[in-house]
Formats: sequence, structure tokens, C-alpha cells
Amino acid sequence: TRPIKVLLGKPGLDGHDRGAKVVARALRDAGHEVVYTGLHQTPEQIVETAIQEDADLVGLSVLSGAHMTLFPRLIELLAQRGAADIGVFGGGIVPEEDFAALRDLGVAMIFTPGATTTEITDWVAQYESRSTT
Repeated sequence: TRPIKVLLGKPGLDGHDRGAKVVARALRDAGHEVVYTGLHQTPEQIVETAIQEDADLVGLSVLSGAHMTLFPRLIELLAQRGAADIGVFGGGIVPEEDFAALRDLGVAMIFTPGATTTEITDWVAQYESRSTT
């Protein structure tokens, strides 16, 4: 079996990506293939890269408060491009009261500040085992 491929994106105007880079390194060290899109990406750019890279999961790092705009747009674009099978998760500053709405949209998991890299890598590994059964 091949390693799960995770694309990490920093959409919008948020200019802080230290957390995304820490998560990228932790996922790589856990044996996953990781593509990091860099800062200031649009949902369109992230979806295009996810399709080109044949990603299994897309993780968005959102610290700007735009999560209720960015996640729905990303999921909409994945569906429009016939790539709704790519899982979506995220992290950053997301209020707990928005979790249910994001889950209903199709966001598989949200990690908030304080989540450990072990929690994230374990969740990705569990996601991998669910997607191959």
C-alpha cells in the first residue's frame, strides 16, 4: 500500500504558517506523503493542486476567521471537479460552535490550537485505514 498523500493549504490572507509547517513535518515523519501549497492560496488553487497531486486528504490551516467561507468553497470546488472523494480536514482558530456546521458540510475533522502532532498523525493514520477498507 502507498502512503497516504496529504495536501496542506494556507488559504486567504493569513500570513502565519508555522503550525502548518510543523504539521507537514510531523505527517512526513509519520510516513505520509505531504505537499504544502504555501501561503495565500485560493480555494481554487488548492483544489487544482490536490487533483494534480492525487491527494487523499486536504488539510486547511485557517487562522483568519474565514473558515465558514473557505471550507465550504473548497468542498464545493472538489465536488464540481469530480473529486469529492478527497477528504477534508483543518486546523486553526475555529470556534467550537462552528464544528457541527463544518462537519455537516463534509469537513472530517478540525484540530484547534493545542492539538498535538501525535493526535493529528494518529487521526490521519485512522483515516487511511478507513479509506482502504
